[in-house]
Amino acid sequence: MNNDILKVPKKLHRVTLWVHPEGRVIGSIYLRTQSPNHAGGEQPLEALNACKNFLVFNRNEPEELRFYNIKSVIRIEYDATEDDETADNHTINNPMHCHLQLMDGSCIDGSIHESLPPNHARLLDYLNRSDETFIKIYMEDGLIYLINKSYINHVRVDDIGTAHVETQGAD
Repeated sequence: MNNDILKVPKKLHRVTLWVHPEGRVIGSIYLRTQSPNHAGGEQPLEALNACKNFLVFNRNEPEELRFYNIKSVIRIEYDATEDDETADNHTINNPMHCHLQLMDGSCIDGSIHESLPPNHARLLDYLNRSDETFIKIYMEDGLIYLINKSYINHVRVDDIGTAHVETQGAD
């Protein structure tokens, strides 16, 4: 029997991984050439949020294959691609500019370009989604950060008026 029939075609996607307690690790993650959720290739956020326990990581230095516990991954950084921009042009409503402070002391200023249902369009609703471990943050320098929500200390928004609207009904 030919085992190639059972293989899911994948490609390497270069990223920088921040892992607790190891720190910064450079390498690549594996993404499906066809997403199971939409037309086109699998996005890094899909792959991370689909991980149950371990992320397969192809490390550069030393060159080796590693399996990182998904709970120890603080964030992943990578350059935005055409696929990211194409996917986001279909979903973006109004970017939510926010500031995140992570447990490792990192302060991240970026924006969320997620289209949310009208009845759950608050930043709080997005952060409290239980079906996703990681959120996607767009940085001004063209990088994308995928941040593990369990490592976020707090999030604040740019506009006090928006912050007030975001917290109404939070009880």
